[in-house]
Amino acid sequence: MGKNQDHFEILRTLEKEPESTQRQLASRLGFSLGKLNYCLKALKQKGYLKIDNFKKSKKKIKYLYKLTPLGIAEKTKMTINFMNRKMKEYDQLKKELKL
Repeated sequence: MGKNQDHFEILRTLEKEPESTQRQLASRLGFSLGKLNYCLKALKQKGYLKIDNFKKSKKKIKYLYKLTPLGIAEKTKMTINFMNRKMKEYDQLKKELKL
């Protein structure tokens, strides 16, 4: 999986499940914790993701992941690019099967 695809999968998952732990995210996405942490830091640095501690959590290491408006826009752009690629692949396969 490419870096952009990894970032897309993370943004998509976090939009649905912002209270997921890093272990849960890593398991769901099939990433190592190190890879996930690296990607989360990159997304935060790009301004796509905001990471906050739970204020009332007994475990102060628990985080809430929020997509920023820039992150939502980037996820939308990635979704459109993904769909365009898949449509081209579909059209190509359809042409090959007609031959």
